Amino acid sequence: MADQNIEVQNTEKESQIISSINEDNEIQPTQQDWKTLPRIADHLPTVVWFVVFCELCERFTYYGVSGPFQNYIQYPPPAKLHGQPGAIGAGQETATALGYFFHFFCYVTPLIGAAIADQYLGRFNTILMFCLVYMVGLTILTTTAIPAAIQAKAAFPGLILSMIIIGLGTGGIKCNVSPLVADQYTRTKPYVKKLSDGKKVIVDPKITVQSIFHWFYLAINVGSLSPILTTYLEKYHSYWMAYLVPLIMFFGAIGVLIVFRKNYVKKPPQGSAILKFFRVLKVAFMNGRNLDNAKPSNLSKTYNITWDDKFVDEVKKCLEACRVFIFFPIYWLCYEQMSNNLVSQASVMQVGDLPNDLVMNLNPISLIIFVPLTNKIIYPAFQRFGIIIRPITRIFIGFLLCGLSMAYSAIVQHIIYKTGPCFESTGCMVDGEVVPNNVNVWVQSPSYILIGFSEVFASITGLTYAYERAPDELKSTVTALYLMTTAFGSALGFGVVPLSKDPYLVILYVTLSILVVVTGFLLLFTFKKYDQEEEQEEVELLDK
Repeated sequence: MADQNIEVQNTEKESQIISSINEDNEIQPTQQDWKTLPRIADHLPTVVWFVVFCELCERFTYYGVSGPFQNYIQYPPPAKLHGQPGAIGAGQETATALGYFFHFFCYVTPLIGAAIADQYLGRFNTILMFCLVYMVGLTILTTTAIPAAIQAKAAFPGLILSMIIIGLGTGGIKCNVSPLVADQYTRTKPYVKKLSDGKKVIVDPKITVQSIFHWFYLAINVGSLSPILTTYLEKYHSYWMAYLVPLIMFFGAIGVLIVFRKNYVKKPPQGSAILKFFRVLKVAFMNGRNLDNAKPSNLSKTYNITWDDKFVDEVKKCLEACRVFIFFPIYWLCYEQMSNNLVSQASVMQVGDLPNDLVMNLNPISLIIFVPLTNKIIYPAFQRFGIIIRPITRIFIGFLLCGLSMAYSAIVQHIIYKTGPCFESTGCMVDGEVVPNNVNVWVQSPSYILIGFSEVFASITGLTYAYERAPDELKSTVTALYLMTTAFGSALGFGVVPLSKDPYLVILYVTLSILVVVTGFLLLFTFKKYDQEEEQEEVELLDK
């Protein structure tokens, strides 16, 4: 009888478990589950893909117009220098310097976009507003690139003005679109799920957010293939046509925002977190340089306080994440060689009928391959062996791969200098014609592929890390601060502009290679503890 009672009780417990599963289809994983079950990403809401497509259109536009910039600025019209198209004729140093300025401005303006989103409009409306600003800049660029405008010397001032306006537009979009895409996924707790084949897995929100950013980054790189088209138009038709196509494509970004505006998860503005963030730092600095002293509960003086103790704790967490970003400018300095000095390097090589700035598209092509390969095969394969490659380690791997790319670029440049007919002068007169050195342009390929692979580990991880480590109120702020590391990389670029010419280019690439590798090791040794802390946080989550 007692055995029957126990059996009845067990049956009732099993029934309760089954009822719970049927009701909400969620069971919290146990510690044993975390050790034994594979982790997978959740099904992504449809609205995620709307934001992803919006980013694809914006990046198509951004890379489509910026891809031809180096030739547009460096070479004069008519383009007689071994088939190179040009418009302004300001030389490689000026072209490289203006490229650094454009990238710097594009990635410092996200602070403005984040402040507007947090204080007044919210992320969605801010993106839409800055899309309109973007359109103005694109229109100016296209109209001042027509032959009559180039002949009238309007191309250079038109370029500068459009760079500033496009920089404002892309800055306002960039800091808000990546948090917006992650906002569309609202689940925060993991659960155990039984697949159709009977196997159990853990549906992990962290893996899901990581997956979202992988797809998001994949869209960026599909969009960044646009120079394949615009560089051909630049060489074989005209610059105004090369800029008109991205302008038309940008209507897709605006369209997907307006048509599906009712479907997005829109978090309302909660006050300018950036302004509040800096005010907390100011009060802390005035009171012993300790953040805890900025908490209202610890302040003895009267201040215009608009925050509570919890917000100060969030600022502390935000600054911990931002410490990792300090090392990224060196990485971006190396990364930006793709759009300036490596383009110029290709222009003194044998390109045949190809545009010299076409080869850089190997970077997004490699990313289109590496992003799903890493997300679906490499990371899960390591997980099956109980190895989880955590954020700091991933970023370190990315820095090393970037260093290899710069080292290889130095080797290519050395080969160019040692090959006739021009040698270190590159681009010389032979039989009355300007010719390049006898090195095939596709020798450059590993430079772009290695940088692409490095982005999977460094750039995607940095973007994901910025979103995950930031409190809700500071997500746009932290994303803007992360994007600013690109701006600082461009600012550092001005320091190497004197090396961006013959015969110093080998020294440039060797210096960059050493810098990024050393920086990677410094990052690993300084912040390896963050990987350990993340692992501990997962254990603590299970104990709750």
